[in-house]
Amino acid sequence: MFRLTGPDERVEPNIDANEKDMLCGWLDFHRVTILRKVDGAPADALWRPMVASGTSLLGLVKHLALAEHYWFVEVFAGDPPVLPRPNSPENFRAADGETPDDVVDLYRTSCERARRIVDGAALDECGHGNVENRRIPGQPFRPPLRWIVTHMIEETARHNGHADIFREQIDGATGL
Repeated sequence: MFRLTGPDERVEPNIDANEKDMLCGWLDFHRVTILRKVDGAPADALWRPMVASGTSLLGLVKHLALAEHYWFVEVFAGDPPVLPRPNSPENFRAADGETPDDVVDLYRTSCERARRIVDGAALDECGHGNVENRRIPGQPFRPPLRWIVTHMIEETARHNGHADIFREQIDGATGL
């Protein structure tokens, strides 16, 4: 059975929080939720492909770690790419020698770096990275931080839904 180390408390943001605290609070809520989905799961099932594409429970966490890094570090902060792109199919699977702890640590590190970036910026500030614009090819895509945070709430919540189904298929656990 895989067990997380360290505290992972899931807290809803205060109903009267300002916009930035509300958005960041919901993102943190969903970040903790995805980790709760892997906590206590049978270790041999974490990388088990659960759908035809080969995506696994831990593969969702890996994908989200890379997405956090991509959107906050590369797109918003403008740092050069150092990690693989999040949507490559191989990033939903284990790499040679990769352990569950490696993936969880990557996720936590990516989230912490993202928090520091967000803490130092305003929601209206636009990204500094040179990202290909899939909406208007040839034009730069520099979304405001508000868009990135909202996108990551949606991305993480959507994959939490997948993780709910995967975990229930693995061992019947629900309501995590």
